[in-house]
Amino acid sequence: MHLIHPGVLKIGLPILAVLIVLMHILRRKIKYRGGTKAANTHFVKSLDIYKTRKKLYTLLAIVMEACIVAGLVSSMVLAARPAKKETVNNGTKKRDIFLCMDVSYSIYELNYELVENLEGVVDGLDGDRFGICIYNTSSVLYVPMTDDYDFVKTKLEELKEYFVLQKQYMDTYYDPNTGYIKYDYDNYDDFQELQEKLDYFDAGTLVKNYIKGSSLIGEGLASCMYSFPRLEDEDRTRIIIMSTDNAQEAVKKPLVELEEAAQLCKKNDIKIFGIFPNQANWSWLNTTDYESDEAQFKYAVEGTGGKYYKQSETLSVEEIVKDIEREEALEVEEVTITKVNDQPFKATIFLLISVLLMLLTGLVIKV
Repeated sequence: MHLIHPGVLKIGLPILAVLIVLMHILRRKIKYRGGTKAANTHFVKSLDIYKTRKKLYTLLAIVMEACIVAGLVSSMVLAARPAKKETVNNGTKKRDIFLCMDVSYSIYELNYELVENLEGVVDGLDGDRFGICIYNTSSVLYVPMTDDYDFVKTKLEELKEYFVLQKQYMDTYYDPNTGYIKYDYDNYDDFQELQEKLDYFDAGTLVKNYIKGSSLIGEGLASCMYSFPRLEDEDRTRIIIMSTDNAQEAVKKPLVELEEAAQLCKKNDIKIFGIFPNQANWSWLNTTDYESDEAQFKYAVEGTGGKYYKQSETLSVEEIVKDIEREEALEVEEVTITKVNDQPFKATIFLLISVLLMLLTGLVIKV
């Protein structure tokens, strides 16, 4: 512990010491200067009760003086600001990981499984930064790159709720035969409540959906890539975990296609770890071909130096994490910060005790 303003004590303590000495000297020199004298006081002074009272008074006076001195010293210590210096290394030699999720309603089962397993992964992170991007027609930076793992887990829980709501919506209200919503007018309030909850998540991911289409994979990946902080100025190990069925339903040509986005990732040394649904979970919503969509996605992922995974009962997210951990973390410059934290607790407690004892002593003297 050190003092931020040590001059307060360097000046204050000598002055206090001089004042105490002067007070004692002046006290001894004070003599009787007039007034009415009491006769025969030596008889009173010889009484045992007088002697006992005088000893008690003298003791209380010493305690009172000590409390005053202690209170003044404590006040000076507080004015000098006791503090503790702490050196913190804010630099990192770890990885930046983005979870990039296609949140179209066709892969809610894959997304739910992925998010559920990633919660445990986040618990095991140590220094790695983590972020989340979600997209459909448009992209949302759902969690900016951060090492606040509690916040990340909270947002993952929200996404789990989102995918549960998607499942409830599709199972209850969507008719696969007609491709339209089945309105249950007897329970219309329930439908509206569910729709409002989904709108909270969908709002940012369906911007201009009616003129652009849905599941714009390339634009989603490119947006995620440009969400990495200081992409061009900082050398880091960067990874994207991407889930999609690659079933793009574009009304007009997207700004960026999947292969173009993958090439941009490769150019910026970003590896993609892609997760594709198995054929059993291939949605009847998709109008594209399963095998061609899978082949295209696998080619794009592996072209970045990353790894392709297919959803299965044996696929473990732990396996994916181990593969990510094998990616060597680039050394980056460490930033050392010295934090100064005030430590007023002890001096404050000492001051309060001194004042309390002084008050109690004063009450006893009056009695």
